Amino acid sequence: MSKAFTKEPDGDEDDDLSLPPLPAGTRNYMTPQGYLRLRTELINLIDTERPKVVEIVHWAASNGDRSENGDYIYGKKRLREIDRRIRFLTKRLDIAEVADPSQHHGSDQVFFGATVTYETQAGVSRTITIKGIDEADALQGEVSWVSPVARALLKSREGDEVQLMTPGGLERLEVITVRYPAPQTAH
Repeated sequence: MSKAFTKEPDGDEDDDLSLPPLPAGTRNYMTPQGYLRLRTELINLIDTERPKVVEIVHWAASNGDRSENGDYIYGKKRLREIDRRIRFLTKRLDIAEVADPSQHHGSDQVFFGATVTYETQAGVSRTITIKGIDEADALQGEVSWVSPVARALLKSREGDEVQLMTPGGLERLEVITVRYPAPQTAH
């Protein structure tokens, strides 16, 4: 049978494996910076990356035999990856709810976007920033607002003690400081 009539999987069932799905019934909270970063990525994919790959695939297809044409095969695969990422970003940005953490500047209560320093029972101090699912980066000390530690800290205040269920059992955390970015002034 000719390869022209075979259907390749389009990957709709797993739009993007690098980011976790949103919990059912929750909003897709995002900081203004996180929203801008994802929107910039989407625009770059649509306006720059995809047209380049389409051009390469078109050129490779014009070279004849596609079955052993690496540029064509790789280009088609890359095109599917780009299209899958575009669909994912479009869906996530459509349901995004941008929450500006600077609105809480000066508050000592933990809300979305807070940078919180807490101390464990063992006396270990940690600082995390509570961000959206699509923008949290553990290597930068950022955690998703749906993570267990963020859930335990949300709505607490400086000086409060909260309980966090860990694989090792219940742990008490003391909230030391809560910070928010300063509001941006219009120029």
